[in-house]
Amino acid sequence: MRIAGKGLLDRSKSVSFSFDGTRYAGLEGDTLASALLANDVRLMARSFKYHRPRGVLTAGSEEPNALMTVGSGGSQEPNVRATVQEVFNGLDARSQNRWPSLQFDPMAINDLAAPFLGAGFYYKTFMWPRAFWEKVYEPIIRKAAGLGALSGEPNADIYDKAYAFCDLLVIGAGPTGLMAALVAGRAGADVILADEDSRMGGRLLAETYEIDGKPGHVWADEVLSELKSMDNVRLMSRTAIVGAFDNGTYGALERVLQHTGDRPKGGALETFWRIVAKRSVLATGALERPVAFRNNDRPGIMTAGAVRAYLNRWGVSAGQRVAIFGNTNDVHRTARDLLAAGVHVSAVVDSRHDAPMTDDYRVYRGAQVCNSSGRKGLESITIRSASGETKVQADVLAMTGGWNPSVHLTCHMNGRPTWQRDIAAFVPTPGSVPGMHVAGSCNGTFSTAGCLRDGAAAATAALGELGQSAPEVAQPHAEDMPYEIAPMWAVPGKGRAWLDFQNDVTVKDVKQAAVENFRSVEHMKRYTTQGMATDQGKNSNVAALAVLADATGRGISETGTTTFRPPFNPVAIAAFGAGGAGKGFAPERFTTSHKATVERKAPMIEAGLWYRPSYFSKAGETTWQESCNREVGYVRNAVGVADVSTLGKIDIQGPDAAAFLDFVYCNMFSTLKVNRVRYGLMLREDGYVMDDGTTARLGENHYVMTTTTAGAGEVMKHLEFVAQALRPDLDVTFTSVTEQWAQFAVAGPKARGLLNEILSEPLTDEDWPFMACGDVKVLGVDGRLFRISFSGEHAYEIAVPARYGDSLFRKLVQRAEELGGGPYGMEALNVLRIEKGFITHSEIHGRITAYDIGMGRMVSAKKDCMGKTMTQRPGLEEPGREVLVGFKPVEAEGQILAGAHLYNKGDEPVRTNDQGYVTSVCHSPTMGHALGLGFLADGRDRHGEIVKLVDGLRGVETLCEVVDPVFFDRDGGRVRG
Repeated sequence: MRIAGKGLLDRSKSVSFSFDGTRYAGLEGDTLASALLANDVRLMARSFKYHRPRGVLTAGSEEPNALMTVGSGGSQEPNVRATVQEVFNGLDARSQNRWPSLQFDPMAINDLAAPFLGAGFYYKTFMWPRAFWEKVYEPIIRKAAGLGALSGEPNADIYDKAYAFCDLLVIGAGPTGLMAALVAGRAGADVILADEDSRMGGRLLAETYEIDGKPGHVWADEVLSELKSMDNVRLMSRTAIVGAFDNGTYGALERVLQHTGDRPKGGALETFWRIVAKRSVLATGALERPVAFRNNDRPGIMTAGAVRAYLNRWGVSAGQRVAIFGNTNDVHRTARDLLAAGVHVSAVVDSRHDAPMTDDYRVYRGAQVCNSSGRKGLESITIRSASGETKVQADVLAMTGGWNPSVHLTCHMNGRPTWQRDIAAFVPTPGSVPGMHVAGSCNGTFSTAGCLRDGAAAATAALGELGQSAPEVAQPHAEDMPYEIAPMWAVPGKGRAWLDFQNDVTVKDVKQAAVENFRSVEHMKRYTTQGMATDQGKNSNVAALAVLADATGRGISETGTTTFRPPFNPVAIAAFGAGGAGKGFAPERFTTSHKATVERKAPMIEAGLWYRPSYFSKAGETTWQESCNREVGYVRNAVGVADVSTLGKIDIQGPDAAAFLDFVYCNMFSTLKVNRVRYGLMLREDGYVMDDGTTARLGENHYVMTTTTAGAGEVMKHLEFVAQALRPDLDVTFTSVTEQWAQFAVAGPKARGLLNEILSEPLTDEDWPFMACGDVKVLGVDGRLFRISFSGEHAYEIAVPARYGDSLFRKLVQRAEELGGGPYGMEALNVLRIEKGFITHSEIHGRITAYDIGMGRMVSAKKDCMGKTMTQRPGLEEPGREVLVGFKPVEAEGQILAGAHLYNKGDEPVRTNDQGYVTSVCHSPTMGHALGLGFLADGRDRHGEIVKLVDGLRGVETLCEVVDPVFFDRDGGRVRG
């Protein structure tokens, strides 16, 4: 079916590919659809519900029919659009949604059952008998669901992510986009020109119109050559802009290696881009809509624009006898192109009564195609006119119902398009996406000259907003024919007329939805599944809206549109989550002391993605408990060293930094003196505790906040939300510096002596009281010192730039061991903090208030803060709430287990008698028995009471005494001494 002298492909570059096991030859630059048509393959798929034979309908990414599975094994990819997939040597494509073969599919019996499978049948059918749902209906539905399928094997393909920034993003490289990019590029602006096609040029590649006396594709190539030579312009082909988001951010999917069988090791199959543009020009063109008539879905029935595209770009005639049907001058444009290529035109059916006539081909004026015949391929059409019905032989029908501007991206930020009566289509509403200028066919301009003018004007306007002037660019001469259309959505008559080809939705289905009072377009969509397939109704939505409007007695503008959501084109989840496979899903974060820790054979545990040592064993120790007890002894009696770099560290600066901290913390920070540290409690909007930590004031407008290891990311997002949404009036900036600083706790009676050996200035209680902070010199390196403690001992945290972390940790541990101490891990750290009653996220787990943990007085009465109002809700400070207490076993050998529940001593351990639960436990070598923290109803008034701890899962029951949560050194003399 190749036509000599037609097309833009190099016929000397042949490729071999297979479809359903049969080998075919194509040309480099072919899509799978054009190559199959060239080999006279018209049956390419089966429809979803009725398994009706389907062929290619379009020539672009909006294709609803020709979906195929490409590749095998873990790389198998279903639902690939044949109109987008480029052929290459070795390409293996298979049809889907059929068994055992495309030619013979027993599931096509559904087509005979169509009267029982109309819109909403599943809502009405699968309700009775009730017992059938789980055993009969659901298994059948699950087996039938979907079109293609994954292999079930791990996918070894690599997906990447990337970021780009520009002054102007031009979306679409047709005549409009090319002109906009040319104007902006010559102005010196930083421009990105993105187009989803493998070759830029848009409809200029599919039509025979000329620009400045030369073929449109030649003009496009010349413009692209100039743009490519500019350092300030980036051309991104095979890149679909799939979403428009806040602050000029656009999502884009680049097909990097989908078009080739030569995939280098480590090469990305696709790249998902986040493009931030100061301004954008939307030049995505328009999508041709089919006409609904009886049996309008047979293989060989295509849009007229697609027939021209396959002929003029790929040099392929879609058939040998072509009929054309529509309501615009495109029917005659298609006929002229086919005749010039030597293709027989059976008939031109123009529904307009004033349609132009010609002697070159038979024109049926004021007529409509009302039916077609041929099961696996079109054989003939039936034409209805004033004189009756006529059957015409044809193996292809090129149909057009007009063009729909591609408005989708303008709706991704809640914009709604506007109905424009003269073109019978929706156009974007100005201002729907801030900073976006809409031009060309996607704005309702359908002539080539008009698109060129629009592109230049849009670029000029965008440059003006950026403070740049546009150069004078001569307006190219091109066709400027007016767009004339007589609206036609569906041809009246019996039988099924298809709207949504992929989901098998008919005109009758939409009318039935209206009869059953699903009059809202959103309700109709869900009741019929119209527009809910992979093409998102790009071909069918407007016609379906028109049918619904007629059925409900409203206008199309009143009926409105459904909500267009990103992505514009299907995007693999692997591309969205690029880098998130394997360790990328849960990255391993290592501290600077990791190597030294592993050398000591310390078992590592994960904490907020960080890997931290559990304990450091020594020769002769047979259990982790022995190691833990020894390490606790280091801190209580000599000196211990622990890497605390994993705690979140957020650098906060600005004139309003103090006011900002006052708002995000429930206690005051504006009164904190420079070179001092204060403990802070952070609340969520609902008044519950979110996180805690210390914040140091290093300068008048400079603070460093620390967070829990697990809460660092959430706190950072919380601060961003507060700054942007709640307090944009405050001049403050903050940056996560967790990875920039290596920080170590040095705790114990000998901590000061150890540090004085490595600091340039000796530490004294006068200069460095408890909760002091400041800059220090550590062995000649600039560092920071904080006199804070998470162990209850005289302690410090010393921080140096991360590149010095490994060296400092080794020196600290070496000197600590010489002083009778050494490193301690997470097990010992946990014991030390429980002995002192310090909380972690085990206690502040999301359902706890400041009152519950005994910190209600920290919610300052002198200021407002995040969550303060919600803490005052009735019930959040009432007697009887579960509050923080400590537990110790009545019998020294008694077990206390985290997660166990608490009951009154004589009560049965059932839900209605539940009094609280245990959150943290340890064996304390200091106290000589087990300790626990938890929450007990009215607990602060029950110190000294005996309660029953029950762990039903592990079969443990222990009598415990309720005590103060601070078990050790309650007056804090050791930490201040």
